[in-house]
Amino acid sequence: MSPVIATFGEVMLRLSAPGFERFLQSPQFVATFGGGEANVAVALAQFGLQSRYITVVPPRNPIAAALLSELRKFGVDVDHVVYRPGRFGVYFLETGSNQRPSKVVYDRDYSAIALTEAGVIDWDEALSDTQWFHITGITPAISQSAASISMEAVQAAKKLGATVSVDLNFRKNLWKWGSQAAEVMPNLLKHADVCIANEEDCQKCLGIDAEIDIESGQLDVEKYRSLAKKVLDAYPKLRQVAITLRESKSASHNTWSACVHDRQRFLLSRRYEITHIVDRVGGGDSFAAGLIYGFLKFQLVQEALEFATAASCLKHSIPGDFVRFGADEVVGLMKEGGSGRVQR
Repeated sequence: MSPVIATFGEVMLRLSAPGFERFLQSPQFVATFGGGEANVAVALAQFGLQSRYITVVPPRNPIAAALLSELRKFGVDVDHVVYRPGRFGVYFLETGSNQRPSKVVYDRDYSAIALTEAGVIDWDEALSDTQWFHITGITPAISQSAASISMEAVQAAKKLGATVSVDLNFRKNLWKWGSQAAEVMPNLLKHADVCIANEEDCQKCLGIDAEIDIESGQLDVEKYRSLAKKVLDAYPKLRQVAITLRESKSASHNTWSACVHDRQRFLLSRRYEITHIVDRVGGGDSFAAGLIYGFLKFQLVQEALEFATAASCLKHSIPGDFVRFGADEVVGLMKEGGSGRVQR
């Protein structure tokens, strides 16, 4: 039996259309499921690992039932999902193209997980036989109680001996309940072994000045080396910091790479030129899942980094939040570079 990797967070109904005012009339209106930690759970299951997803959903709710059915189809263990009063969260995505950026509107007030208080989830049971636990900064951004449960979860995971990874995932439109990300995320990260972030996450969640212009689209690798070291210096219990490097030339054309600092070495991945992006939502989550898979399956940190970067590159070609390819396809991209030729 392979080790269990557990994730905790909110999953939402995702509604996508070319424009907000055209959601109901648009022939391109699409409803799917998505959410940071759920995306990671699905990707890990697709890569062949035992993946468990823990969340809170409303009881006797057909949308929640459809979600759990969907996750089971991907091979995700949802036996530890908790049912509590509240609604099912929604987010609306206006898909961008070329020079027009994508836009997201969150509708999560009074969702079941936002209303649930700490102490409801039996973490000893939910995290039984778990080797790795993953959470993102999206969950504590939902509400004060969700932030308390997030802290409860990482503390329980560490007590049970699991490796803990935290993807900072700063979302400015979510931090509305009183505290700011920089007041909450540092305490969460103190319990982590692996930090996953981009340059904006480090600035907004940790208050660490990256000295990087996040709007320029230009990358200075040495500044990322310095940023990673600053994070490691500030959080001595961290083993690794992984930072994604995205150059946004347009909504349809990005370059994509990443780096890892493990206190001994600063490693940089291959750089991918991604044109004609299908959907970049979930790209960071597929990177996180790829990194977890890589750390568990490969001997070299460089191999883990390359797997994570390649997995995330491939996700940009998949519509919706969820990964729909296996580890073999990721390894193929790592080895062959991805020609895009039809395979017959």
